Amino acid sequence: MELKPAVASPMFTNKALRQLIIPLILEQLLAMTVGLAAVVMITKVGEAAVSGVSLIDSLNILIISILSALCTGGAVVCAQYIGRQEPENARTSARQLVYISLIFALAVGVALLCAPRFFIRLIFGAVEASVAESARTYLIYSAISFPFLALYNSCAALFRAMGNSRVSLYVSIVMNVVNISLNALFIYGLHLGVLGVSIATATARIVAAVLMMMLIRSKSNVIYLTNLLPVRFEKNMVRSILSIGVPNGLENGMFNFGKLLVQTLVAWLGTSAIAANAIIGSIFNITIVPGMGLSLSILTVVGQCVGAGDYKQAVSYAKKLMVITYISMAAVNLPLLIFGKQVLGLFSLSDQAFEIACTVLPPLAISCCLFWPLSFAFPNVLRAAGDAKYTMVVSASTMWIVRFGLSWLLTKQFHLGLEGIWYCMMIDWIVRSVFFFLRYRSGAWRAKTVIR
Repeated sequence: MELKPAVASPMFTNKALRQLIIPLILEQLLAMTVGLAAVVMITKVGEAAVSGVSLIDSLNILIISILSALCTGGAVVCAQYIGRQEPENARTSARQLVYISLIFALAVGVALLCAPRFFIRLIFGAVEASVAESARTYLIYSAISFPFLALYNSCAALFRAMGNSRVSLYVSIVMNVVNISLNALFIYGLHLGVLGVSIATATARIVAAVLMMMLIRSKSNVIYLTNLLPVRFEKNMVRSILSIGVPNGLENGMFNFGKLLVQTLVAWLGTSAIAANAIIGSIFNITIVPGMGLSLSILTVVGQCVGAGDYKQAVSYAKKLMVITYISMAAVNLPLLIFGKQVLGLFSLSDQAFEIACTVLPPLAISCCLFWPLSFAFPNVLRAAGDAKYTMVVSASTMWIVRFGLSWLLTKQFHLGLEGIWYCMMIDWIVRSVFFFLRYRSGAWRAKTVIR
């Protein structure tokens, strides 16, 4: 099928970009803020609880990242069909995305539910008994919620592909209100500790999934989901989704599996290091909120431009969005250089954990300003055009060689502790940035094809 002629007029006005970007950033902010609030609440229970939840969160991030990668594949395919002005194909590919993501989530969830203690010991080794019990509780409820999270993420990706990020924002508000309200009730009111956090998280995801499935059925959307049963796979569309989703999933999977192995190094350093790492990670998740929102907008904007065959506009919007990313990341991260200790003071940390966090936070804030945008937001330009295999190879290679390999060396051989692990992560960002920028400059991403 031939592409339609390149579009002469701008595909996205400034108003359209604002309507896409602002809800995405707010949605990311809500999710991260609730996560941070949960950590603050759970610190009242004790360091063992914080450590157990932190360990399972690192596993959750691995699984969710693979799920998000599949959703990214579906979003790119749908965005390109919208750019081609083929809404029926966009709707058909949307159904394939829901099937694929749900099957994956069910398979992983059932596996984890069958042997939670086995997976905890396999991945994290012999942690303290109190930490292991907290981890087991949180893992069980996380696994139960995975299918619902798959439905929510799939629908959110479809709305973003349409350029409508407000719906996922509204649902995210409801989800996070439910989450934080139940956390407060279960932790402070009923004193359920980790069990309360686990139930609150699972319940919020179920509510979000139900709302999303109701909203995505509306025929006022360009993409709407009807007649999901019986399940009908479309071979070519599944292949198109997986051509982005599988490399991206492998990239995210290997990348986050490497992070998970790094977490085992953290666990080896002791409970104070685990607690400090959890707090630093929670703050870090807040500081990258603008970049995460903008990186999602890049997929939609560049994907639709590529689908329309207009690479000139794809390049123009990519540059514009990256400039906005740098400005927004600086606005959030630079204040940490001044108020970092005050922020850390909000958490109930031991003196040793507080000292470690104070050492790591300033260089992390600077690296977020300089290197994170090129390392994480910029590769979505390549993915939106179908160049997912390259980003997979680069991300997996730097993770294993730089982040994990160097972290192992610095902690095991040079005994630099948690600080060394975070410094290795920042070095990893620099290396990734160089490779992604060179790939973009080469123009090889323009020759990739996702849909035919």
